[in-house]
Amino acid sequence: MKKLVLGMALLSATSLSAAPAQKYIVKLKTGVSPKSVSFFNQKSVSDVKDLNVSIGSFYTVKATGLNQKSLELLAQDPAIEYIEPSRTYTISPIKMNKEEILDAKYSDQWGLKNTGRNSGGWFSRGKAGEDINAEAAWKITQGSKEVKIAVIDTGVDYTHKDLRGNMWVNELEANGIEGVDDDGNGYVDDVHGYDFANDDGDPQDGHSHGTHCAGNIGAIHDRNGVRGVMNNVKMVAIKFLSDSGSGETEHAIKSIDYAVKVGVDIMSNSWGGGEFSQALLDSIKAANDAGILFVAAAGNSRANNDSRDTYPANYEVENVISVGAHDGSGKRSSFSNYGKKTVHIFAPGSNIMSTVPNDRYSKMSGTSMACPLAAGALGLLKAEYPNLTPAEVRERLEATAVRNGSLDDVSTSGRLDAERLLNNTRS
Repeated sequence: MKKLVLGMALLSATSLSAAPAQKYIVKLKTGVSPKSVSFFNQKSVSDVKDLNVSIGSFYTVKATGLNQKSLELLAQDPAIEYIEPSRTYTISPIKMNKEEILDAKYSDQWGLKNTGRNSGGWFSRGKAGEDINAEAAWKITQGSKEVKIAVIDTGVDYTHKDLRGNMWVNELEANGIEGVDDDGNGYVDDVHGYDFANDDGDPQDGHSHGTHCAGNIGAIHDRNGVRGVMNNVKMVAIKFLSDSGSGETEHAIKSIDYAVKVGVDIMSNSWGGGEFSQALLDSIKAANDAGILFVAAAGNSRANNDSRDTYPANYEVENVISVGAHDGSGKRSSFSNYGKKTVHIFAPGSNIMSTVPNDRYSKMSGTSMACPLAAGALGLLKAEYPNLTPAEVRERLEATAVRNGSLDDVSTSGRLDAERLLNNTRS
């Protein structure tokens, strides 16, 4: 203990004064009072904030000059479980189409029904049938309002005509007093979800990425606009990525914790970046313990995730389902990450038409688009088989995938087929 105190004195006197302040995540050991943590009382430490999450005693701090040796020394403090730098996560769609339209049609959605004509480029055709086989799946189920999916992203335009009927509504807040935490869950006015990027109850999307993801999951089936994989669902809008498309570890943790508290079945996560985070891993494990699926985009850097980790898709937890992207011919999208061990399924991800704010539509490309399509298909499965465990769901998803020669080199499973998934049809 004397050695630790001396080390802390050296940190205070020398290394902590050498560099600008950086943000860190600190997890305290069970039963430790933050007032007793000597590190928190250092002059070079500021902005100590309790994250108020249910998975443990997590704090964020700003500190100057901590290097790896300093962090290792702090890890010996009997009050501290671990300390790590805060990470930054981003969205990375390959194509953010600036052309927004008002008259999108179901026939534009090759990922749900690929005719060959609607999935090719200027000089080539796609391949009919290389889709998620949505129409066959819809003959079995179109989802259920009992299934709740969290869209953890840049927010969702919950007023969009194609989405508003499938948005989760927190009735106590919707019918309560503005500015009051009517349901006592610690969040004020969280009618459709919460905005952790700005710490308020309005998760409106100021970007468009999250709204696009939500449309892939649950745009209502009618004669106008587009359709989601699920016609019936409750989508919870959770915003932790700012309108510029980036967010920090603390907000990711709080978003996952909030989703667990409101009782979602699935989390759709079209974001990534940064190095390994024990804090984020602990949050995902807590979701797994609650039986919640964590669907994650595999990444868009054309990398082999088996040899180079991409987070959060590469966390080895039973509930994590990593999704790569394929194009309209059934081949891996040129941008998509892959990995026979670490990418569990491929889904449509090139030139995907979906909703964007203000009752408009646009095409985007990326594993960001494949992820919510897979989340929607898993939502159909949850509607039919609500008691499947995360491990059982992932095994079934991989076992019922369609194998094709174009994906054999990058996947042990293949591409998503929602009808085969529902019927448990195995090759």
